[in-house]
Amino acid sequence: MSGTKLFSPVSIGDLSLSNRIVIAPMCQYSAQDGQMSDWHLIHLGTLANSGAGFLTIEATAVTPEGRISYGDVGLYDDACEAAMRRVLDGIRRWSDMPIGIQLGHAGRKASSEVPWKGGSQLPPDNANGWKTVAPSAVPFKDSYDVPTALDSDGLARLRKAFADATARAARLDLAAVQIHGAHGYLLHQFLSPLSNKRTDAYGGSLENRMRFPLEIFETVRAAFPAGKPVTMRVSATDWAEGGWNIEETVAFAHALEERGCDAIHVSSGGLAFNQEIAIGPNYQVPFARAVKAATHMPVIAVGLITEFEQAEAILVTGDADLIAIARAALYDPRWPWHAAAHFGETVSAPSQYLRSQPRQYRTLFDGNASQK
Repeated sequence: MSGTKLFSPVSIGDLSLSNRIVIAPMCQYSAQDGQMSDWHLIHLGTLANSGAGFLTIEATAVTPEGRISYGDVGLYDDACEAAMRRVLDGIRRWSDMPIGIQLGHAGRKASSEVPWKGGSQLPPDNANGWKTVAPSAVPFKDSYDVPTALDSDGLARLRKAFADATARAARLDLAAVQIHGAHGYLLHQFLSPLSNKRTDAYGGSLENRMRFPLEIFETVRAAFPAGKPVTMRVSATDWAEGGWNIEETVAFAHALEERGCDAIHVSSGGLAFNQEIAIGPNYQVPFARAVKAATHMPVIAVGLITEFEQAEAILVTGDADLIAIARAALYDPRWPWHAAAHFGETVSAPSQYLRSQPRQYRTLFDGNASQK
């Protein structure tokens, strides 16, 4: 029996997780034409042997122009699917960790340079750039190219693109799909009045601004096998005056729950270039707490969760049901091992690594070694 909340089992839909540590999706900007590379096998393979309860593949574009950068992963054609299958086959040979995928579209924040080369948007005439699309012809920054406002045909193409990518995810036997509705990308752009200036059924009122993201959720849910979780990641606030806020997030969460959403991952920001974020440990946890208080589906908290006791406290106080780590896992890919050692818990580890168990933690790997 687990003595901590962090290492207690939890279910999301029909998916059972051994603990409540989620590896959040983290873009690697290392794909070629949307196709995963050896880097993804190394990166995801390492995290799949971290002892976490669940691993999420980075934001994966449903169309080529939906990529954040030319280095982003896609799942929009057979070549992308084949490359991802190769990576997944390699990981699954050595790890039983459930793996899901985050599907999204970058909208007006697409066509960007990779972060270590500055990250600014590349104009359409750049060799690595393209014309972006968005709910409205409002650029992320005044210096950026003005995106093309999506018409009814464009919205229909995107619904189909999400459905097709979800079908590919199902063929790849991924355990869950998370829809990216956060961080200023396309679905968040529909939600926020700062980026959505439409005057049709997809703009104006909260109900209208939620319409397309909810249609995408329904599309993905219909295309993914029943019982397998479909979740949503949201930004709870734009951290900018007149922007999307926590009250609207709660209303959106209610609408998602009514449509069968299995969990919601609560983040914040990313839509407004002039956002003012009060960053510090647990700075996003109050948003997760507000959503959890208003809904019944599992809530995932994220954001500067780096310490073991900190993660446990978030769960014990009822602010969230799971915690997600991202940069902390890049810095320390064995974070879940070290958390388990700290609390006197057990954790899964590859058979090849069992002899690494420190003498002072004699039960760390007991009974949970991978038999791969």
